[in-house]
Amino acid sequence: MGKKIVCRCNDVTVEDVERLIDSGVTDIEEIKRLTRIGMGPCQGRTCIPIVLGILARKTGKRPEEIPLPKARVPTRPVRVEVIVGGDDE
Repeated sequence: MGKKIVCRCNDVTVEDVERLIDSGVTDIEEIKRLTRIGMGPCQGRTCIPIVLGILARKTGKRPEEIPLPKARVPTRPVRVEVIVGGDDE
């Protein structure tokens, strides 16, 4: 059986997340920093709920008891035209 992917954007597996939790890392912010979950193109829409479920199962907490990672806005405002390529700046 192949590896079970949690985060397709950054190729993080269930085993990667479980290994961190087993080593004592139970804060989703720290898991995010160590694995880069939620930092890819999907911005965590797929992986954050999966990691919350793994954390809940491994720690005995309910998913609602686990705080979501903080959303971070860009450090400098960017116009949408720049992002989609419609501006020459």
